[in-house]
Amino acid sequence: MRIAIFTDTFLPDVNGVAKTLGRFTAYLEKTNNDFIVISPKQQREEKTNHIYPQASFPFPLYSDCRFSVPNKNEIRQLLKSFQPDIIHVATPFSIGLCGVQLAKKMHIPLVGSYHTDFDHYLQYYHLTLLKKPLWRYMEWFHQPMQRLYVPSSYTLKQLSKRNFHYLDIWKRGVDTQIFHPNYKTTFIREKYKIKEKYILSYVGRLAPEKNVDILTYLFHSLPSYIRDDIHWLIVGDGPSKDGLIEHSSSQITFTGFLQQSDIAPILAASDLFVFPSASETFGNVVLEALACGTPVIGANAGGVKTIIQEGFTGVLCHEDDKKAFSKAILSVLMNQEWYTQLQENAIRYAQKQKWDDQFEHLLNGYENVIQESLKQSKHA
Repeated sequence: MRIAIFTDTFLPDVNGVAKTLGRFTAYLEKTNNDFIVISPKQQREEKTNHIYPQASFPFPLYSDCRFSVPNKNEIRQLLKSFQPDIIHVATPFSIGLCGVQLAKKMHIPLVGSYHTDFDHYLQYYHLTLLKKPLWRYMEWFHQPMQRLYVPSSYTLKQLSKRNFHYLDIWKRGVDTQIFHPNYKTTFIREKYKIKEKYILSYVGRLAPEKNVDILTYLFHSLPSYIRDDIHWLIVGDGPSKDGLIEHSSSQITFTGFLQQSDIAPILAASDLFVFPSASETFGNVVLEALACGTPVIGANAGGVKTIIQEGFTGVLCHEDDKKAFSKAILSVLMNQEWYTQLQENAIRYAQKQKWDDQFEHLLNGYENVIQESLKQSKHA
């Protein structure tokens, strides 16, 4: 199969879309599927013959994102030369739009994937006035797609209520070669000079849409008899980092951004993973924590609630109820028998979530779309 991927973010970016596409393209190479990726040019460009970078510059409102100016004529010639069987558009911005337009003009089967809960983002950044025009654009943008792949049943239900069609679930997997429970916890304790009994961790972007204000509350509002026994490891970066540091203490360590190989030992050494974000369409890091044998206290919202099995692999809390997160932490840490069962259940569940299975599902979906397009062209 020959696949052309259009995306406004790709490796070495550190968001969920880029990481997922990076894993997918690695799988395509492994399985001898030919592909090209049209993506923004980065300062640290990944060196590969498959990537066709487009001119880009930092987005004024958020420097971690880049706005691209795709060269449509060059990309059209590239597609004529490459002759893709299918185009996959992963983002709804300038490069994604270019992919949709060229797929229509060149009569190439078109699919897309939906990764971001823009509704939540607008709320957190006080841009709710843009809600209606954004949804109109998103519905228009995805209308030509013969399949739209979403990461969870939550997102599928969310989009089904709107003018989105041909939805299918493309779940995420976990790399159990990296994320597993067999790391030595003493290594992390020595590295970060942790003397407290319990380690609680958070991994992700430090930003308002991730509900990190709940972390600030938890730092100081847990009862003293348990709070004094807890050391927090906060992994990640973002605009809320300085505010979190203002409320920190010697029992809170901010590691900054880390590679997955460095994150996995932290998750395995953690007694609990606390993830209050309600804006996830899936929540890859939750699955990674479970694979490390770490129960998760998470928000009962978005894609996260489709991963955590209440009382079986973790505890779900109302996204706005800070006290519920505090209560959940206490209830799990104070019940050793339940805690051990949560650990065992988490490992068993996560080990079944293989990336290869998810990628095979996607490729089978591609095959179906290609066959449908061939039938339609014969009857045209």
